[in-house]
Amino acid sequence: MIENENQNLWSASFESIVNQRRSVRKFHPEDYDPAAVTESLRRAQLAPNSSNMQLWEFYRVSDSSSLKAMGEACLGQNTAMTAREMVVVVVRPDLWRQRAQANYDHVKNVHGDRPSFRGQSALDYYGKLMPLLYNNDVLGIRGFFKKMYVTFLGLKRPMVRQVTGTDVRIVVHKSAALAAQTFMLSMVAEGHDTCPVEGFDSVRVKKILQLPSRAEINMVITCGKRIPEGIYGDRFRVPSEWVVK
Repeated sequence: MIENENQNLWSASFESIVNQRRSVRKFHPEDYDPAAVTESLRRAQLAPNSSNMQLWEFYRVSDSSSLKAMGEACLGQNTAMTAREMVVVVVRPDLWRQRAQANYDHVKNVHGDRPSFRGQSALDYYGKLMPLLYNNDVLGIRGFFKKMYVTFLGLKRPMVRQVTGTDVRIVVHKSAALAAQTFMLSMVAEGHDTCPVEGFDSVRVKKILQLPSRAEINMVITCGKRIPEGIYGDRFRVPSEWVVK
């Protein structure tokens, strides 16, 4: 009975969080607690991600000069110009060696010098398969041959077909988007609001953050507390039968 009551409470709480989350276009000029971002970024790092590679970075922008520059790079949108803080979600496929090694070392530490079959499989996964998947050249030559190889194997058995550099890039962005959504829902739980911004100059944002060339912007998220005029109308969604098949 107690377990059912807790389950109902969790369900109701999550329902409230999902319904409360809105893309806020104007934020309160004073009411804001940066600790909400700190806690929400901690939770965002717990989001599911492909192969636990965690090929993401989160950049907090909070000083006035950087916020002004970011607001201009976000095309002067109200949500960017009134944000108390911004979180820029960045994907880093170029860090695959570091993240694969971190996972390899973790598995090695857990299983010791005589790993079980499962442990050895995990070591091979990070020591052999991840380098094979993520080690791609700029011209896409390795990706072409990997694609031909899995296409041939796929004639006889099910195969993962997404093996090119472009495929890997998409996978990394999907993982980062899961972290971004976790962050935004957590901000609601902390009594704050956000808006995922699509309209921005990625070249200028990368320059502001001083990112390396191979880093990519996944999302710019503005943060603050809503004011009534910050919500542009009632929420609209197309009918469920259009999208649930």
